[in-house]
Amino acid sequence: MGLLVQAGCAVGPDFKKPAPLVGGHYGQAEHSEQIQAVAGQAERAAAGAQGGAQVLRAGQDIPAQWWTLFRSPALDALVRKALDHNPSLESARDALAAAQENRLAQQSAFFPTISGSFNPTRNKTSKTYSPVPNSNQWLYTVHTAQLNISYVPDLWGGVRRGVESAKAVRDAQRDQLRAVQLTLTASVVQAAIDYATIKAQIETTQSLVNLQRDLLDSARKQEKAGEFSQNDVALQHTALAQNEATLAPLQKQLEQQKHLIAALVGDTPDVPQPEFTLNGFALPAELPLTLPAHLVEQRPDIRTAQANWHAACAQVGVAVANRLPNIQLGATPGFAAASIAQMAAPGYGQWTIAAMVTQPLFDGGLLRHQENAARAAYDQAAAEYRNTLVTALQDVADTLSALKLDATTLSDNAEAATAAGQSLRISLAQYKYGAISQIVMLTAQQAHLQSELALAQSRADRLSDTVALFQALGGGWWNSKESEAPRQPSWHPDKGLAVLLP
Repeated sequence: MGLLVQAGCAVGPDFKKPAPLVGGHYGQAEHSEQIQAVAGQAERAAAGAQGGAQVLRAGQDIPAQWWTLFRSPALDALVRKALDHNPSLESARDALAAAQENRLAQQSAFFPTISGSFNPTRNKTSKTYSPVPNSNQWLYTVHTAQLNISYVPDLWGGVRRGVESAKAVRDAQRDQLRAVQLTLTASVVQAAIDYATIKAQIETTQSLVNLQRDLLDSARKQEKAGEFSQNDVALQHTALAQNEATLAPLQKQLEQQKHLIAALVGDTPDVPQPEFTLNGFALPAELPLTLPAHLVEQRPDIRTAQANWHAACAQVGVAVANRLPNIQLGATPGFAAASIAQMAAPGYGQWTIAAMVTQPLFDGGLLRHQENAARAAYDQAAAEYRNTLVTALQDVADTLSALKLDATTLSDNAEAATAAGQSLRISLAQYKYGAISQIVMLTAQQAHLQSELALAQSRADRLSDTVALFQALGGGWWNSKESEAPRQPSWHPDKGLAVLLP
């Protein structure tokens, strides 16, 4: 009977995976074979790997530990520590474990429920009635032991739809875990880059402050000698104070960045964290480019939205089945005896077999409105899936555009920094011999500081946008070999759209 019911139909809509995306590109950004390289004088000014070229490789796979491509041992150790100790990731793992148990619990409805009971009672019959027990005693004891067996055949597939929904919820939670892992690793890498950027800004500002202090001391000596006026000294002092005032906010940002890194790896703020510099990161020379049709299977947020859509679809079938007639089968075999010893003797057994057909007749519209709500939730989940997909495609397109322009921006800022540095050196020499005014000297100092800060930010932007690309493409979770990693996709980015393993 159970096998017959299992093979029956299930009411409600059958979920169908969305058709593969027809469009093959995100726009024009990826059509360029190579992201613009920084060369010549600009590349020399942008010391470090952040001045190199980057090439997009269509169909190139993404390693699970993609952050190792930045070739920073300290960064690798930091990310692995975060994966082991971050509380949010632990919470997501626990949520996945709960969803898995709920799915298994839902499957129990396929089987009969059996419970046992033993009920010893001491009874007295009123003399108004004849003595009830076989011994014709008014006062007697009864030991009752029985099994309660109940089974509800899944006539309309409501149980199967419930299991289907629970499995989809489990899948959604599993992909949510992947999303948390990806967000965490990207956040840790980005936090390290931001820390290095702020540190570079502090070092640049401090260098200029030291230079300005030397110039202020020189200006005061020349004032005593009658070569400088008080106004010249005041101007130099003002410039020094203005740049010194920028150091405290930068130091504040650096401390806050340390605290952020500590929180991401599950440490308290007082625990020392590794130091990072922009030169300590290598810019990956080759970047993957996943086609939109494959992105659907790689992005955890898209997969989560699809699983939620699937769960909502199955819930429609559950709601429909609840409105249809159902059958409940039951049996209660057992024994009833005056003593425990009699329970082993023949003739004291008893049993009941029953069947019941139920059909909702009037519930004030409860089941009908629940079905309507389930259908509305299904439509909502479908819209959420489409919105997630569109947002993901926009995310990748924006990142590709940013990468394309980052190298150009770095090149321009590197040239500006080179020119500003040369101008400052010339101005220093001219200033010592009195060939230029104080205003010209201060202008050269400020231009040099701004160009160096812009150059540091440009180098950081290339690193940040590279991190954003790995995150936008899914982060390579399918290549993970860790025990807690979810099921692997049965596809490779070079072989077309995936067919997932069950």
